[in-house]
Amino acid sequence: MKIGSIVIHCYEFNRMVEFWQAVLHYVPRDADYNDWVVLYDPKGKGPNISFQARNRRAGRRNWIHLDLYTNDQEGEVDRLLLLGARRYPWRYPPYADYVVLEDPDGNLFCVVQKTENLGI
Repeated sequence: MKIGSIVIHCYEFNRMVEFWQAVLHYVPRDADYNDWVVLYDPKGKGPNISFQARNRRAGRRNWIHLDLYTNDQEGEVDRLLLLGARRYPWRYPPYADYVVLEDPDGNLFCVVQKTENLGI
């Protein structure tokens, strides 16, 4: 068994799809989509991420989030902020190797510094 897709319900559907497509360099599985799209890794290494449109924002934060691993945390955080992410006011412990950001729909995700070979 393996993860087939991570599903994210979103109010800002088009912004969310464009944001995560740019962040991960993923592409849509199908050319035509309206309120549902599956993005996949063209290199075949990562899981699919699916987006389903909703007509209202979530009532509370979702407990599921993505951890994005990188060898260049500072550079990636800067890139993500330019793409439309926002810094989230997190209380970091002294040993934190992550930065908490929000995507355009307000979902939290982490950019984690990893020094080992990520294969990316």
